[in-house]
Amino acid sequence: MKKTVVLGGGLIGAAMARDLAADPAYSVTVADLSQERLDRLARVPNLAALRADLSDPDRIRELAGGADLVLGALPSALGFRALAAVIETATPYSDISFMPEDALELDSLARERGTVAVVDCGVAPGISNLFVGASSARLDRVERVEIYVGGLPRARRWPYQYKAPFAPSDVIEEYTRPSRLVEAGRIVTRPALSEPELLDFPEVGTLEAFNTDGLRSLVRTIPAPWMKEKTLRYPGHVELMRILRETGFFRKDEIEVRGARVRPLDVTSRLLFPLWTYEEGEEEFTILRVLVEGERGGKRVRHHLDLLDRTDRASGETSMARTTAYPATLVARMLAAGRFTRPGVHPPEVLGREPGLADEVLLALRKRGIDIRTKVEESP
Repeated sequence: MKKTVVLGGGLIGAAMARDLAADPAYSVTVADLSQERLDRLARVPNLAALRADLSDPDRIRELAGGADLVLGALPSALGFRALAAVIETATPYSDISFMPEDALELDSLARERGTVAVVDCGVAPGISNLFVGASSARLDRVERVEIYVGGLPRARRWPYQYKAPFAPSDVIEEYTRPSRLVEAGRIVTRPALSEPELLDFPEVGTLEAFNTDGLRSLVRTIPAPWMKEKTLRYPGHVELMRILRETGFFRKDEIEVRGARVRPLDVTSRLLFPLWTYEEGEEEFTILRVLVEGERGGKRVRHHLDLLDRTDRASGETSMARTTAYPATLVARMLAAGRFTRPGVHPPEVLGREPGLADEVLLALRKRGIDIRTKVEESP
């Protein structure tokens, strides 16, 4: 039985923990500072809940050092320090934290410790990277990569037409962090929320796509001259977010208001939290489209992936939890089984290039009820 620690018991961490705890091959402990979260998980069979301050790297090293396998589901602000702490214990690690730092800076440390860490193991980045990696391995030359992803409430409600399954501050991070794209073989930067375009999805309708910094490692690992990643929202949301950002509501520096020092971002997050929180039983969906174009044997080839998942009405588990947590647990199982042992810090596209691994993950996701459709189109 593999002794497994899940760092973070929020929406995604809880889904990770439940998925692994249902497998008798794993003994699972989930660690979190929130007693409320731990109390909800304490009733899950084969799962132990432990209160711990995961902002403390020493505490993380203590937990990881006694485990065979670690999974990370921490807020982005804690992701890099947690990654470094786990690597120092030489325990295999599968992580979904959308950290602003470059995780690959810790690659040399992981190789020194002889351990493997796979980062960005969610839906996008995550499933998208796996598919891009697998598709690129099947092409002689990659020319274009396009990724579109979003998580949305099924019902549109004014004014935001949006709700978040996690802290608003993490969503706002996507709306402020400059977006890296690849154009004509050069890495270029665009403001977040820029270059909106309307796209039609048969089972959802028209959505608005805009630039966010989701390519991450792909700008260095995939030699495509054209690449972009865009986030999907209901039309109208992006303009409202741009107004808030340009007015200063997302600023992280302190300002003085009636003698008190406050960060506008903290106030905005506090005000948005009740408006962006899903109500009990409220349904949502996650949608992903990935296009990889290139050449093989002198022919034009396009690899196409469409994913659509909705709230599981039977269990109440959200699509965002399922599509983010399950890729990480599937990768963790591969690490535990010795299926991928190359020391270092790796993004998912590296695993995608390994024969059969991406197909295995996609098949396992389909078996969990996630609708994933892939096709390959050829033209002279």
